[in-house]
Amino acid sequence: MRSFVTLLAGLLLAASAHALSLADISGKDASGGLKEALTQGAGKAVEMLGKQDGFLGNPKVRIPLPESVQKVEGLMRGLGMGKQADELLIAMNRAAEAAVPQAKTLLVNSIKQMSVEDAKGILSGGEDSATQYFRRTTSSPLAEKFKPVVQKAMAKVKLAEKYDQLAGKAAKFGLVREQDAHLENYVTQKTLDGLYLMIAEEEKAIRKDPAGAAGNLAKKVFGALK
Repeated sequence: MRSFVTLLAGLLLAASAHALSLADISGKDASGGLKEALTQGAGKAVEMLGKQDGFLGNPKVRIPLPESVQKVEGLMRGLGMGKQADELLIAMNRAAEAAVPQAKTLLVNSIKQMSVEDAKGILSGGEDSATQYFRRTTSSPLAEKFKPVVQKAMAKVKLAEKYDQLAGKAAKFGLVREQDAHLENYVTQKTLDGLYLMIAEEEKAIRKDPAGAAGNLAKKVFGALK
């Protein structure tokens, strides 16, 4: 524990002499403050995305049609299939919005299981080091949670079924990337990307403005890092 406090103190070499430093914060408090902040950031990201238009209405995370569909989208609309293309786009984003709430429990559990070494790495790392921690510890189990929800949502769209049939064949000839050959895989990955992007934005916001963090420990810890 002493080595942890020593490392944290070293992070403040450039801090103001009048500011509270991590050297003044116990290792237990530093870890607790970090967990408070991460719980807040992850919760906000899930809340923003896991509602109607959380994906569809946000240009940063809106899931586009797969590249293979985009290439023939103009032709589809010219043939009167614009409605089907729009239906597919909306369905993919609605599927993501339905899946994201499944993430909250896994993200919180990941925070609870964080080790002292993990905390050191996040506090001494870059502005997205916490996000990278989440990617490392939750991407696989989240994909497993998301996929059934996505599959159920996409099963209602006729064009999605047609896409899987055609893209599966096209992938064998290298015309479509293997990971995009099935829409549930494509949407699941895009859902994960969107979630981690919003978590990263929340992390940056907390680092930039510790006063906005929920919880006194979080304010104290991230205030000391400024």
